[in-house]
Amino acid sequence: MAKIRSICVFCGSGEGAAPIYADAARQLGKALAKAGIRLVYGGGSVGLMGIAAQTAIDHGGKVTGIIPQFLQHRESMLDEVDKLIVTKDMHARKRLMFEHSDAFVALPGGVGTLEETVEQLTWAQLGRHKKPIVLANIDGFWDPLIGLIAHMRSENFIRSEYEVNYLVADEIDQVVGLTRNAVADLDQAELDGPADDEPLRRM
Repeated sequence: MAKIRSICVFCGSGEGAAPIYADAARQLGKALAKAGIRLVYGGGSVGLMGIAAQTAIDHGGKVTGIIPQFLQHRESMLDEVDKLIVTKDMHARKRLMFEHSDAFVALPGGVGTLEETVEQLTWAQLGRHKKPIVLANIDGFWDPLIGLIAHMRSENFIRSEYEVNYLVADEIDQVVGLTRNAVADLDQAELDGPADDEPLRRM
């Protein structure tokens, strides 16, 4: 049976308009620390990302921050993390976030959070991994995305053989249980995903 050892959290570099978003980030950081699950995130100290990471640290949790060079100052790297990786660009950052994580949770955020989340949905749709993807639907934040995916499905742009699979947590205390249940029937090799494709050969 596969085990959730680390969860990547996608979320905003701002706190958003509603205090409930920051509260959710704190709850998630605390929940991961309490469960002994490493938090993997974008490496900054600002916004929801900084709140989630700092809360995990404050409660004895392990945190991996992965940040590209050009964002080190803009997002103020969180030096308290026990593992910090600086990448050359966003592509390397996202790849390492994937490799260091057994599951993904999307808290509220902006277009960067949306892009990171949709990329993992796409990789899963194409069979590149079986890692759980959870939309933390705080105060219905992700309802528009859930509706858009349903619309794509109804218009036959998402077909049954290429379903888009994700989990929805309306409350933060559901996240750990959802991810653990999602991998209960997998072995660790399946959770880690397939090896990279062979390099393309010119014909």
